[in-house]
Amino acid sequence: MICICEKLQIDYPIIQGGMGNISNAQLAAAVSEAGGLGTIGCGTMTPNEVENIILETKQLTQKSFAVNIAISVSPYPNELIDLVIKHNVPIVSLSAGNPVPYIPLLHEHDITVIALVASVKHAQKAESGGADILVAEGFEAAGINSSLELTTFTLIPQIVKSVKIPVVAAGGIGDGKGLAAALMLGASGVQIGTRLIATKEAPFHEVYKQNLVAANDTETLIIGRSVGRLRRILKTPYAMKLDELDKVGMTLNQYNEMTSEKKHIQGAIEGDMENGFINSGQIAGLIEHIPTVKELINEMLEEAENRIVLTNEKLKELKRK
Repeated sequence: MICICEKLQIDYPIIQGGMGNISNAQLAAAVSEAGGLGTIGCGTMTPNEVENIILETKQLTQKSFAVNIAISVSPYPNELIDLVIKHNVPIVSLSAGNPVPYIPLLHEHDITVIALVASVKHAQKAESGGADILVAEGFEAAGINSSLELTTFTLIPQIVKSVKIPVVAAGGIGDGKGLAAALMLGASGVQIGTRLIATKEAPFHEVYKQNLVAANDTETLIIGRSVGRLRRILKTPYAMKLDELDKVGMTLNQYNEMTSEKKHIQGAIEGDMENGFINSGQIAGLIEHIPTVKELINEMLEEAENRIVLTNEKLKELKRK
C-alpha cells in the first residue's frame, strides 16, 4: 500500500476538506505548514477568484497543497482544470460528480488525483478510472451530502476491502480518537473540515466558531430531503426556517436560492444567523476549544497514538482473560 504522506508530500495523514466559496489561502496554508494537506475549495467561484487564492497560498507556504473542484457544482470545471495545470498545483481532489473524464489530463501533468466517493460502487469506478487516492465520506460530514446516507464507520472498511488504492476517511472525524478509529478501520488517513473551522487561523466569523464550540450532539440537521439535495448544516434561526420549508415542501429553485453560496457567506463570513447558514458535521458536538491549526494537528496525533497504545493494552488484557 502506498503511503499517502509520501504520495502527497506531507508529514501527517491529515487532509483539509474543501470549503466551497468560503475557502481561503490563510487556512489552507496553515494546514500545510502544520504538516497536513491544505486544500482550496473552488465552490462556484470564478477561475479568477480561485487563481488569486492559489497565488496567495503560494506566498504563504512552500509546502504541498491541493485544489478541490466540485464538478457538478462549479460552472467552470474545465477552466479550473486548466488553471491548476497552469499553476503547477501538485494535487487535485475531484468531488460532486464523475472524476474519470478529468483524470488522464491531470496525470499528463503529473498531478495527483484524489476522488471523493460515498459508496463502494463509486470507489471502484474512480479506482478503475485512474484515481490515485480516495476520500470516502460518511453521512456525518458537513455540507453537501450523499443521498445514500452511509455512515463513516460502515463505509470505510467496505471501501478499503473493495479497492487497492489508499482510502482516506471523512465524516465525523475531528480529534485523535477519530483518527485512531479511521486507521483501525483500514483508512490511510483522514480528511477533516468542520474541526478546522474552529481554529485561530480560520478567517471565519467568531459567531460561527462559538456556535461550533457550544454545539451538542444533536445540533446539526439535514435539509433538502424534499428536493433530493441533502446538506448538513448547524441549527440556527435560518436553518430552522429552511427545515420548516423542507418539511412542507419547497421547489428546487427555492431550495437552491436559499442555500446559495451567497447565503453560505452571510452565515460563515458575516455571522448573520438570521439570513445565512453555516455548514457543520456531527463532529461539532466534540468541539470544545479553538486552538491553532498546529496545536490541533499535534493534539490529534498525540491522542491517536495514546489511543492505539491503550487499545493494544486492552486487547492483551482481554486475551489473558
